[in-house]
Amino acid sequence: MELIPVHPLGSRAKVLLTSVFGPYGRDDDYGSRSINPMELYQNQVTRAEGPFSLRMFHRSWGIMLIQANIGAPCTLLDFPTLDRFIRELRSFTYDIVGISSILTNVEKVKKMCSLVREHLPRATIVVGGHIANRPGLARYVDADYIVTGEGVRWFRRFLGEDGDQPIRHPLISSAIGTRTMGLGVRNSGREVAATLIPSVGCPMGCNFCATSAMFGGKGKFINFYETGDELFSVMCGIEQGMGIRSFFVMDENFLLHKKRALRLLELIEEYGKSWSLYVFSSAHVVQSYPIEQLVRLGISWVWMGLEGKNSRYAKLQGIDTRVLVRTLQSHGIRVLGSSIIGLEEHTPDNIDEVIEHAVSHASDFHQFMLYTPIPGTALYAEHLASKTLLDPSEYQEGDVHGQFIFRHRHPHIKRGQETEFILKAFRRDFEVNGPSVLRIARTVLSGWRRYKHHADVRVRNRFAWEARNLVVTFPATLWAARRWFNERNPALARKLSGLLDEIKREIGIKARLVAPLAGRFVWSTLRREDKRLKAGWTYEPPTFYETNEPMARHRSQWTFPPAPIKWVSAA
Repeated sequence: MELIPVHPLGSRAKVLLTSVFGPYGRDDDYGSRSINPMELYQNQVTRAEGPFSLRMFHRSWGIMLIQANIGAPCTLLDFPTLDRFIRELRSFTYDIVGISSILTNVEKVKKMCSLVREHLPRATIVVGGHIANRPGLARYVDADYIVTGEGVRWFRRFLGEDGDQPIRHPLISSAIGTRTMGLGVRNSGREVAATLIPSVGCPMGCNFCATSAMFGGKGKFINFYETGDELFSVMCGIEQGMGIRSFFVMDENFLLHKKRALRLLELIEEYGKSWSLYVFSSAHVVQSYPIEQLVRLGISWVWMGLEGKNSRYAKLQGIDTRVLVRTLQSHGIRVLGSSIIGLEEHTPDNIDEVIEHAVSHASDFHQFMLYTPIPGTALYAEHLASKTLLDPSEYQEGDVHGQFIFRHRHPHIKRGQETEFILKAFRRDFEVNGPSVLRIARTVLSGWRRYKHHADVRVRNRFAWEARNLVVTFPATLWAARRWFNERNPALARKLSGLLDEIKREIGIKARLVAPLAGRFVWSTLRREDKRLKAGWTYEPPTFYETNEPMARHRSQWTFPPAPIKWVSAA
């Protein structure tokens, strides 16, 4: 076990936890790029879909988890501007400042460390997150500690607290600022999912995976909740505290922990829960469950690595991923497929075949990422050993985020071609399969048709709830999208029209009446959104300012009134 020093003040130390400063979706001198906004879907999944792109932000879950699990007075500043961060340093004397970041924002971390030294010279600076895997980081930024891996136990021990006490789970909406086609979506209540974090790390250990590397690599993971009973208790607490019925399960391979998952299923059935679970899983693990079991467990959405045609990853061996995707969709389970551009065998001559194979899955959403070595990964070590890494003088760190350039010399793809190829993949997927936010309508419709008369009332209730958008939202948006593509892409317009007709036949007169009436409103918002985006509009997340109870008791006056954090514990 790593020997962690204890801060002289222990749990009396006053802690500020912060993400790096914005703006995030604009080119600047600190590593932010317009191509790499603080929006997961726009960044990596729907980036070529224009006004149809799914836009949303996700909170900094790691530092939220740390704040909920330490006894020291702690303030959290999420998505601050640079000025807001400086004002916070001036407003209160913190003993510890913790900064969380990804690799591309190293210049922002460097700037923030220098500002802490200027305004709080006695404060201890702790830097963590994916950036901790950067070689030589301790020499580049002025931090006292660089924390690799899981931060809750590290911070507890640094504060002289019991590092192994049970994990308290913060109440977190999975997304904020959600919108598409110019339409906003509610960010609270039953319309949104809660984030659930059962564990960190991934035992699969794919050689390119920065998340796996961050928590120890292949075979390494940390369970916050070992049993289905613990997990069920936490989920019930989240359900009660937030009024939700859906969970975005932030676990790299949730279904791999089969004993826990099946015990959770027993409890879900015993207590009659009609929950929807959005999970990450490998194809091999998904296929190890009978489809009826996945449905009863509430699996509503699977983010699954497809990687690429003939890829050699064990998690895909012997599996026809196209058949698996179609099977899941036919049972109402939406699929976000993930494919790689730039594997060693990819060439300019075969890249079109690679892209067509990915697009042929017709997954509800599709992520494309460049196969580039990220520090800390096995792939990075391979390129380091073979001396095929680019010299740092040949690129800017802010450009190596999986969507723009390689960090290495590819054996077949010339520098700059990778940028063209990944954009081509996104555009082709959009051209053939249409807007991702509308593809899910077919999957939802399939699930509703198959399970609306299921013998289990829980299953019936879940599919009825998930099919609620078939009445108004999908008819209206499909009507507007069909009109949008009539001249731009007639083949796609016909496909959307056919889906709209299917929904009308299934739902009846209400959908037939709503489609043109509400569709005209969506048509206007869609055009307005397109105009805004073409004019250079970018989205930025709001700043969040939160405190735990010890800090609320400690400070009697606030320059900026914070919100209290909320959390639940396993029974």
